[in-house]
Amino acid sequence: MAGEIPVIAIDGPTASGKGTVAGRVAERLGWNLLDSGSIYRMVALSAFKRGVEVSDEAALVPLAAGLDARFEQGAILLDGEDVSVAVRREETGNAASRLAAHPRVREALLERQRAFLQAPGLVADGRDMGSVVFPHAPLKIFLTASVEARADRRYKQLIAKGLPANIDSLLHDLRERDARDTHRAVAPLRPCEDAVLLDTTRMSIDEAVRFVLDLAHDRGVA
Repeated sequence: MAGEIPVIAIDGPTASGKGTVAGRVAERLGWNLLDSGSIYRMVALSAFKRGVEVSDEAALVPLAAGLDARFEQGAILLDGEDVSVAVRREETGNAASRLAAHPRVREALLERQRAFLQAPGLVADGRDMGSVVFPHAPLKIFLTASVEARADRRYKQLIAKGLPANIDSLLHDLRERDARDTHRAVAPLRPCEDAVLLDTTRMSIDEAVRFVLDLAHDRGVA
């Protein structure tokens, strides 16, 4: 039964490193991965492709409900097309943050995300994995870092992918996105009461991965 399948929910703000940590933890455990941020970014890409405004909630709902999203061998696939680079562009992330504020869009994506819960286990990262999507997850982690550290990481990530980046613009965008995500009416970004806080400002990815794995083993989750 799905309720018996273990879940590690990793939430946190944009560019905190949660996606990278979640991916490596899932790989080490041999579990499935849900990158919920990419799910919302794929809705944004679908909207771009079809000329739908991210402010048009009614038009976005069917795009979200029928989203053909898959994660295979490190690739992010939308309608069978590899969009791994496109989902990481800043305009895609900003659009995803805006459309994520629509209650009906979030509702349309809820069961789509829960469908990723399959044996032997799931590592899910996002902003409301522990609070809304998987509230009964036996291990919840809120992974964060200073906005300056997150901007620096995003800058390096974009440059490494050959994408344009400006550190001042990234700082501004992250602060705006943090404010939007934490103050939205539906599923605002905040730690669950039963979540473990992990500040990675001065941690390496390897150290953060080890922290999560050790905690999972200590609690008998994995």
